[in-house]
Amino acid sequence: MIMAALNILSQPMTPWPPTASSVSLCKYYYNNNKYNCNSHSLSTPLPKTNPSSKLSQMTAQASKSGCGCSWMKDSSICHETMASRGQRQGPLYSVFPSTPAEVSSVQDLFEFICSGPLIDKLGLTPEMVADSIDKWLRYGLQLCKLFQLNDLYLTVPQKARFYHYYIPVFLWCEDQISHHRSRFKDGEDIPPLVIGFSAPQGCGKTTLVFALDHLFRSSSRKTATISIDDFYLTAEGQAKLREENPGNALLEFRGNAGSHDLSISIETLTTLSKLSKEGVKMKLPRYDKSAYNGKGDRADPSTWPEVEGPLMAVLFEGWMLGFKPLPMEVVKAVDPQLETVNRNLEAYYDAWDKFIGAWIVIKIRDPSCVYQWRLQAEIAMREEGKPGMSDEEVKDFVSRYLPAYNAYLPTLYSEGPSGSDPERLLVIEIDEGRNPF
Repeated sequence: MIMAALNILSQPMTPWPPTASSVSLCKYYYNNNKYNCNSHSLSTPLPKTNPSSKLSQMTAQASKSGCGCSWMKDSSICHETMASRGQRQGPLYSVFPSTPAEVSSVQDLFEFICSGPLIDKLGLTPEMVADSIDKWLRYGLQLCKLFQLNDLYLTVPQKARFYHYYIPVFLWCEDQISHHRSRFKDGEDIPPLVIGFSAPQGCGKTTLVFALDHLFRSSSRKTATISIDDFYLTAEGQAKLREENPGNALLEFRGNAGSHDLSISIETLTTLSKLSKEGVKMKLPRYDKSAYNGKGDRADPSTWPEVEGPLMAVLFEGWMLGFKPLPMEVVKAVDPQLETVNRNLEAYYDAWDKFIGAWIVIKIRDPSCVYQWRLQAEIAMREEGKPGMSDEEVKDFVSRYLPAYNAYLPTLYSEGPSGSDPERLLVIEIDEGRNPF
């Protein structure tokens, strides 16, 4: 949002340097106010300013862009996935703000960006943010258009979702891709970087990937998005798994280790790694969760989306990405039914994790949040007149995942995924509202 939070008419102005661009405005503000992003309060009064003619021009352009909007507040969920052009898609359930937030100036936005919880984690300084402020504003505008938001009327939660979360993560992904590509010589085919997103259900990973994919495409860089859901067994395969594990509630339905077709995941990820040239194409498998009254089945291949190289990155997301087998006594202490799941998990590194070159792990405080988030999604669906699980069905559904969360998340958080490089790993802690802190 070129002026994601700009209001140049609401207050008296005093002169800025006569040739200031949005970058130099932030540098001016930084240098003359000795800004410290760790200690400066958001409530601290800011100097009233008079933007330059270029800044006024940017405002006019932003106003003409007509990004009118609806947005997902903190509680928003991307319930299903995008299916066109290799993206995963579906309805975005929204909470509409009743009143707009107060519009602020570029220096307010600069301060807001620098106060974000990921800034220090990513090694960004206020000077670095000031140098790249045009990029932040451009990416913000793209997100505003994507989610149909008015860039001049963002609420604080909406600004936080963009500038404290999606854009910092996107900048990290850009850095990881640059590092990946720097390892190849001129003229060599460069395979896409596979970025893994490991995050519990309902915490917003699909929406995050949706936003990142859009930012890549808006800057003419091709990506593909896949989910571990795409690799579930067919309905027939799932029925066979259920018959082979009678009485094991964790393997009665799709979800846990053992309910995926690992051969198709290896084939898909291997083929994606070869999409480094123009004109090379492939279809991405997709899963239809609505088939067989919700038991699910692999979607007809004729409906699978097609992607074409050269791909810059593959965004691979899943609730159990990076989980690794544990000693049997550990998993049996959590739930005896996990013993079979734990054995199944031994084959998953070679099918999934070894293809991933950079990791984003979204960390939650308490796995019980998954129940609340899933309940919110189902309630939103029911209120829109769409089929949704009852509260009891949600409880039963989530109960089949909680043992794996309780067993495997502590190790994932303390050690990282198997084979991951700490320099290529970003851990983001989120609260119950799905916001980084």
